[in-house]
Amino acid sequence: MRTPKKINSSAFSGISLQFHTVSRRESLLTSLLVALNSSHSVSCCRAIHARVLKSLNYRDGFIGDQLVSGYISLGFADDAEKLFDEFPHRDLISWNSLISGFSKRRDLACTSAKAQHEGRYLHGNAVKLGMKLESKVANSLVNMYGKFGCLDSAFRLFWEMPERNLVSWNSMVAICTQNGIPEEALQYFNMMRHNGLLPDEATIVALLQACENLPMGKLLEAIHGVTFTCGLSENVTIATSLLLLYSKLGRLHASHKVFTEIIMPDKVAWSAMIAAYAMHGHGETAIELFERTVRQGMKPDHVTFTHLLSACSHSGLIEEGKHYFHSMSDVYGVQPRLDHYSCMVDLLGRRGLLNDAYELIKNMPLEPNAGVWGALLGACRVYRNTDLGKEAAEKMIELDPLDSRNYIMLSNIYSAAGLWDDASKLRASMKAKGLIRSPGISFIEHGKKIHRFVVDDYSHPDADKIHEKLEDLIRKIHEAGFLPETESVLHNVDEEVKMDMINKHSEKIALAYGLLVKSSDEPLVVMKNLRICRDCHSTAKFVSRIEKRTIIIRDSKRFHQFLDGSCSCGDYW
Repeated sequence: MRTPKKINSSAFSGISLQFHTVSRRESLLTSLLVALNSSHSVSCCRAIHARVLKSLNYRDGFIGDQLVSGYISLGFADDAEKLFDEFPHRDLISWNSLISGFSKRRDLACTSAKAQHEGRYLHGNAVKLGMKLESKVANSLVNMYGKFGCLDSAFRLFWEMPERNLVSWNSMVAICTQNGIPEEALQYFNMMRHNGLLPDEATIVALLQACENLPMGKLLEAIHGVTFTCGLSENVTIATSLLLLYSKLGRLHASHKVFTEIIMPDKVAWSAMIAAYAMHGHGETAIELFERTVRQGMKPDHVTFTHLLSACSHSGLIEEGKHYFHSMSDVYGVQPRLDHYSCMVDLLGRRGLLNDAYELIKNMPLEPNAGVWGALLGACRVYRNTDLGKEAAEKMIELDPLDSRNYIMLSNIYSAAGLWDDASKLRASMKAKGLIRSPGISFIEHGKKIHRFVVDDYSHPDADKIHEKLEDLIRKIHEAGFLPETESVLHNVDEEVKMDMINKHSEKIALAYGLLVKSSDEPLVVMKNLRICRDCHSTAKFVSRIEKRTIIIRDSKRFHQFLDGSCSCGDYW
């Protein structure tokens, strides 16, 4: 509940003077609205309301509407409803004022059920009075439903609209995207085009947001083509989103091409391109791009430096990373934040400088968060420092005791060190707390469809062919000298059982499927929701050499590009 703030008496004296000396309603309302918008407590709002009651007929529609909007904008919905119910005559403007207010409310405590109730109350009563909602207000009400997850009500009201304009369709595309149903966002977009409406910037931005959850290259290419058709190809916001999405699909060349076609790239576009190079392990190129931005007079901000330091980290550029970390405050006036410290810890850990990374954490002027400790924990996993890894994991568990990933990372460290009893106790602790490990899922695009695979997956229609191909691959890489790495198996079982378990990981199955269906000149792009294990990483290196294929795997941390037996990550991730 809000704590009423002290009322500014000087503001009220000005309003009182207006009430007594100015007869024009417009001047009065200007002062009233300024006071309402500058107030932050229900006491202040009610005091202004009382002054109006004494000096004017608050039932005058215009004044009453402004008071209602003022209450709602400050989050006092109950006061707004009470005042509104006192109106003797509620016309279309009054109803529209109330609905618009609710759709723009700042009451963050509003629940889905409450939003549903308010929407039905407003819409239903307006209809009972024979009032047709204007498109603008109906769109606002649809957005309010979508904001609080009341999708059925949003869909129903949308289709009940007597007239649906571009804003209406954009609202539905955005609502579907924001509520995790990107396929339906695309359906509404297609229906909008069939109704003869051309998309605008808002449409394309919402569609590109939907593509975040639909990692399909052909779909992104289609949307990219639409931007040319609609004359939006030079829009910096859209171009920036495009280049980021291309990079997330492993298509760095396409990202670079989009960037070079931006006539006047802004700071966000420059930072996005630096981020793309960082994600793919092209640290030197990211640094070159950063220096170009500085030479052209662009002032980097904390986001730019986060991507730059990440690029140094992913490429092992330790001296360069140290230089930019210090210069960001000394030269550019940007104070380091938690993300920057996380990048530096990761950078030091990459070189095995675990003690230096630990000292950096201890001397931070900020309280380290899970990202900082997680960077140290990742380095401890690579260099098998059990003691320091245990401390880092315990800090992460303390910060977020319900995140199963923290337990898994510590269990990995225990297992790698042969501490099976400790690993077993940790798994028992997870089970007692009801924590479940997220299953590994790998994705690969083919035939305008995303194919999903989990461990030991036989659900695909071509499962027999896929597993036959996988067995053939494993045989070939073993003949070429591949040595399996079974440390990621968290169970104390025989080595043969461990090998059988890791050979059925989802990314290996996806890779085998890709080799079956993709042409020889086409890169194999596999997306994975978790971090790739060491055995699958080694497998991909051997397969890229034996099959003479470019393999790109995006895990939860970065991109790995495998070519002729080596990986762009330098075997650290």
